[in-house]
Amino acid sequence: MKPPAARQDFPLAPMAPWTWPALLGLWALLLLFAFLGGTHVQSPTNPVPWWLMTLFGTALLPAGLLSMLAHRQIRIEHDRLLVAGALLFARKIAISDLGLDKARIVNLDEHTEYKPMLRLLGFNFPGLTVGICLLRNRSRAFCLLTSQPQALLLPQRNGGLILVSPEKPQALLDALRAA
Repeated sequence: MKPPAARQDFPLAPMAPWTWPALLGLWALLLLFAFLGGTHVQSPTNPVPWWLMTLFGTALLPAGLLSMLAHRQIRIEHDRLLVAGALLFARKIAISDLGLDKARIVNLDEHTEYKPMLRLLGFNFPGLTVGICLLRNRSRAFCLLTSQPQALLLPQRNGGLILVSPEKPQALLDALRAA
């Protein structure tokens, strides 16, 4: 058996195809409100046109959301599992702290008790849920989920849960068991 690599990355399942158009639609809506929402008087002391300030000012929110959507990863580093998303939310867990004998791949459409019901601390955008969520079975889990119904449920020995949706959940589970 080949020893596990020091670092393995596991890509997340793709987000919903309408996630990126939703981000663009948000910017268009912000632009519409900004341009139609009031008087636009150019100050004689300000050399920058008002429309340019509006264009770039409204782009700040979608750009921030874009950077949060782009930062998501599942990685095995030596003897630790790193699950990170949305720039602010990450978990680094020793693989020995996971109950891999009880870990399983679940279809969230069939096993609705593992679907997030309430986001306690995290980030949610159409096609991506990151953070600590209360599941429908009333247990708490750290989630990094895309719109794919298949997810990997990783129980921790301390009673917590980790729910992730990698592109290939079986490959991640096999790598964790081999580590």
